[in-house]
Amino acid sequence: MSETCQLVSDAGVTKSGKTTSELFILGILAGAYIAFAAAGSTMAAFNLLANPETFGLGRCVAGLIFPCGLMLVVLAGSELFTGNTMMLLPLAQRRITLFAMLRNWLIVYAGNFFGSVFIAFLICQSGQLSAGNGLLGEMTITIATKKCSLTFAQAFSLGILCNWLVCLAVWMAFGAKDTTGKIFAIFFPIWLFITSGYEHSVANMYYVPAGLFAAQASGLGTALTWENFLVANLIPVTLGNIVGGGVFVALAYGYVNRK
Repeated sequence: MSETCQLVSDAGVTKSGKTTSELFILGILAGAYIAFAAAGSTMAAFNLLANPETFGLGRCVAGLIFPCGLMLVVLAGSELFTGNTMMLLPLAQRRITLFAMLRNWLIVYAGNFFGSVFIAFLICQSGQLSAGNGLLGEMTITIATKKCSLTFAQAFSLGILCNWLVCLAVWMAFGAKDTTGKIFAIFFPIWLFITSGYEHSVANMYYVPAGLFAAQASGLGTALTWENFLVANLIPVTLGNIVGGGVFVALAYGYVNRK
């Protein structure tokens, strides 16, 4: 455990030293990878999610697909905001500055947003949302609407629960000695978070814009707006993600291994 703690801390120091262009490009890639996973998981489960009697099974099926996104982030290499919340560990150890951490978060977050929205736009333009006689598009809108209907407290709490599991997946992947170990370390916590229905800020950068684009393309009336997405979902979920990953994983294990 102490060895993993050191690896995570070292990675945070490395991340703090990357250039703006490196962080932004790697952030775009990570956003795209998570969006690919979100799109694929919705395609796999939309008909099950549409039926209340099979909704839980639909979550489970979606969870089987979604871990591919974090596998791509970790194994191919990119910068994901939710994982980078663990930079609170080297900050607490005084190995990086607050400015360096916030700079990383801001640039990576912007890159993640660009990459995720770009994939959402391409998916909509491709016509894939017409699958299942249009049911995929309808479910995409429904998912986005539900996410933007959460209260601040609900979105914040679901954000904590989500990134607690996501960062545990990343933490265990750091400790794994080979690629197979990293894949298994990532798969099960991410399967659990998707099946449980928790909120991931970067994944939502695909889910909600995809719903917005789908509603616009279909002409269906919806209360979804970019402002609603930002205020009702993205801000509270992001704050929850910071607490879930940064506090309950990075700082918790950092305190236990402080000696």
